[in-house]
Amino acid sequence: MLFRIHNEGRTILVVAALLLFALNIVVAQFLSILFWPVLVLSVGFYILVLQFFRNPVREIPVADNHLVYAPADGRVCVIEEVFEAEYFKEKRLQISIFMSPLNVHVNRNPVSGVVNYFRYHPGKYLVAWHPKSSTENERTTVVYDFGQGEILMRQIAGAVAKRIKWYIGEGDTVKQGGEMGFIKFGSRVDLYLPLDAKVNVVIDQQVKGNLTVIAEL
Repeated sequence: MLFRIHNEGRTILVVAALLLFALNIVVAQFLSILFWPVLVLSVGFYILVLQFFRNPVREIPVADNHLVYAPADGRVCVIEEVFEAEYFKEKRLQISIFMSPLNVHVNRNPVSGVVNYFRYHPGKYLVAWHPKSSTENERTTVVYDFGQGEILMRQIAGAVAKRIKWYIGEGDTVKQGGEMGFIKFGSRVDLYLPLDAKVNVVIDQQVKGNLTVIAEL
């Protein structure tokens, strides 16, 4: 996997580098006794911010719309039947992935197809594992028509992640594994699948976007 920096982080990284450089210059001039500790902390902080915005190149192993690939890196935190009230208005199988600040934050299309529905919803910033975060937090809702049915995906902001980005819209034709968005500093992604989908993951399992098959349709 080739290491790349996502476009969403380039401005932040430049600004952070300039501020940290200026801070270390000031410390060297006026508080020289603290120079090395501050320098070490500055480098550590910058590496932490740098890894927030990494964007590894990942090709899906097999393009197949019967396979639902993980749309994000993280930990599986929900697998349950729920009533999806926004679009389907019926029971669906919900699988949720919690993205910590240490995970890759790129969001990817779990299947190929047409975007039948897209909505952005402003909202709260509850912690991402809160049961109501899926319906009350700032979020997007995307419905993919994969040719033999539809699945729904939500990007959900959390207490730290307060910036959702998306690169698709209603009517777009998308490719499985392609980038569909980015959530800065982690949060959560929900998938709503047909009830007869075969789940291939378990609670607390760590998954990788474009590599882990979440379910089979």
